[in-house]
Amino acid sequence: MIRIGVVADTHIPGRANKLLPDILVNGLQQVDAIIHAGDWVTMEAADELAKLAPLHGVTGNGDGEALYRRFGSRKIVLFDGLRIGIVHGHEGPGRSTPERARRAFADESVDLIVFGHSHIPFMEKHGGTVLFNPGSPTDKRRQPKYSYGIVTVDGGSFSASHHYFSL
Repeated sequence: MIRIGVVADTHIPGRANKLLPDILVNGLQQVDAIIHAGDWVTMEAADELAKLAPLHGVTGNGDGEALYRRFGSRKIVLFDGLRIGIVHGHEGPGRSTPERARRAFADESVDLIVFGHSHIPFMEKHGGTVLFNPGSPTDKRRQPKYSYGIVTVDGGSFSASHHYFSL
């Protein structure tokens, strides 16, 4: 079994957040990998997450050139046969963030699309693909709680869940 922590929109530093929240760091202690769907804002957020587990990510509209060079803006990663597309969701055609994320991989076969941008936790199946936005662990905006996700891969199947918390 493989456990993947899923994060987006950390925006560090930003507002009152200069570091990743302890509850997020503790929640990611036992994961085998971490996916970040963009809007890190500074390299420090990436460096902190990379200390916890192997890190895969993309950049968002709040990220600069150094982060783009390190991560790019779109990618597919493979875990035990599970193909995961990662994109921030701010670019491309479509009226909503989930629609833009889905269209980013329209010509490729992926099982799961991880995206961010809206800061709104989201999970929905479209055909054979699950769209998953973990929300934000540091900038919940109008959401009632902060959040991140965990994806569990086991024998070719997977499940995704949101983990909600207050600071």
